[in-house]
Amino acid sequence: MPALNLVLVEPQIPQNTGNIARTCAATGARLHLIEPMGFSVDDRKLKRAGLDYWHYLDITRYSSLEDFFARNSGEYYYFSTKAQRTYSDIRYPDSAYLFFGREDAGLPEWLLFRNRERCLRIPMLPGLRSLNLSNSAAIAVYEVLRQWNFPALENQGRLREYDWENSQ
Repeated sequence: MPALNLVLVEPQIPQNTGNIARTCAATGARLHLIEPMGFSVDDRKLKRAGLDYWHYLDITRYSSLEDFFARNSGEYYYFSTKAQRTYSDIRYPDSAYLFFGREDAGLPEWLLFRNRERCLRIPMLPGLRSLNLSNSAAIAVYEVLRQWNFPALENQGRLREYDWENSQ
């Protein structure tokens, strides 16, 4: 199965990180958290947002961006409202890393400027600041997985009281 990585740079809101952790658990994506964070990983709000999915997570913490880049390599994509390209225009390779910045500031501009060809935007109406971080991460994760034909994910559900196969 291809590997997908979500990288949160200095997240500040525990509920967003908890929601993203749940998305990672449900999709098999790895979660990378870069400090400093605006909360501790044992924060009650973080755990509540992720509910009982924490044991499904592959999660790694880093002391800084420098620490992250020293320990990882691959194809990096930087999501930002400041980007010029749209996230759906990219073909994502195996082991892609999707970066998201702080809720209040986004990714550092020096990082965006140095990697402008890999900066991606989720389109929205003019004049609005941004989408919620956890919503943006979910949009990006599912675009990558759609391109990969949802590997290892269950694509069909079941009703509890009825049978799809034997209905008239």
